[in-house]
Amino acid sequence: MARTAHFALHRTALDSKVEPPLASDSASAPTQALFVVPDVWMGAMVPKRWAKRAVTRNAIKRQIYCVSADFESQLTTAAHVIRLRAGFDRKQFISATSELLKAAVRVELQQLLTRASPQPLKTLAPRQAHD
Repeated sequence: MARTAHFALHRTALDSKVEPPLASDSASAPTQALFVVPDVWMGAMVPKRWAKRAVTRNAIKRQIYCVSADFESQLTTAAHVIRLRAGFDRKQFISATSELLKAAVRVELQQLLTRASPQPLKTLAPRQAHD
């Protein structure tokens, strides 16, 4: 759906209909919808390949969920996943959870979600970055 230097946003429509299992497949359990409630669903994927330390991965995930909450009303009803697709330079961001890294992640996530929003986001008061 949208990309920035470090992140990619993926979206898939929610299944409103669930087909019953085939007659020949009667041994399997009935199929159930993955997302029962039609809403904006958000997931975060931060691979070890791009963020080696768990504290960094968790800080990035917190930023993803925090920023996406600001954009929830602008996103379409669907399942969304924000994926870290490149690592942040460890020479520039020495600390695993520095305020500088959190601010860089936050700005880039705002750019990503602005590109993906079908309608412009109303001006929001700046929020403090979460741990």
